[in-house]
Amino acid sequence: MDRRLLAVRQRARSGRGAVSTDVIVLLAALFFAVATLYSSVGHAGASGYIAAMTLVGMAVPEIRPTALALNLVVGAIGLVRFARAGFVGWRAVLPLVVASAPMAWVGARLTLPPGAHEWALAAVLLVSAIGLLLSASNAVKNDEGWHARVPWTWGPLAGAGIGLVSGITGTGGAIFLTPLLLFARWAPTREASGISVAFVWINSLLGLIGLLSVGATLPAAFPWWVVAVAAGAFLGTQLGLKVLPVPMLRRALALVLLIAAGKLAFG
Repeated sequence: MDRRLLAVRQRARSGRGAVSTDVIVLLAALFFAVATLYSSVGHAGASGYIAAMTLVGMAVPEIRPTALALNLVVGAIGLVRFARAGFVGWRAVLPLVVASAPMAWVGARLTLPPGAHEWALAAVLLVSAIGLLLSASNAVKNDEGWHARVPWTWGPLAGAGIGLVSGITGTGGAIFLTPLLLFARWAPTREASGISVAFVWINSLLGLIGLLSVGATLPAAFPWWVVAVAAGAFLGTQLGLKVLPVPMLRRALALVLLIAAGKLAFG
């Protein structure tokens, strides 16, 4: 292992809740980059935050609540901006969150040993990323003339499964929901992003409440990271709403899924 990275990880582990200045700055920079990329596709970035905190060796009990709390910040900014732009279909959100929210709370209270489920989830994300890359060129044509519609027959079931997984993994669940919305043709690309950010925010809130109820805490440096992810969220949502064309949005989403798959598979 690189000596500089080893030194950073040792300083990060110097005491529970105590994070050195260089680690705070490094994580702020990484969090800004993650928030920018993820928020452009309607995600809040939890899997990226978890990867960054794991890389520097931050205390494990603080990683999941920090990721979910940062998700709330980025998700709130994304939700407001996507809603104002008309890309949050609340009728499509409701069938998903009615079952996902309580399951996210349940999942957050569970502690499972690491094992095959990480590899299984990583495989799902990898296949989804490949599918998005292959469909990107036809995305504009496929998105024309219709709006989000999530069926009450399958929506709650899908939401429950994603909510449980998001609570267990400490993520908001958008990395699983957005590909489902696109491949099932429940939503066009930008509406899938808007629905996902609403889903993320609600799941992250219930997940964080579940963690705090069993004694989880946030590190003292958390306010500094809020500033970093908020700046990234404003930049990322601007890119997603105003700058990036739909095919590029799908490619950006594929990149997000590949990063998340790598994090799940290799820790």
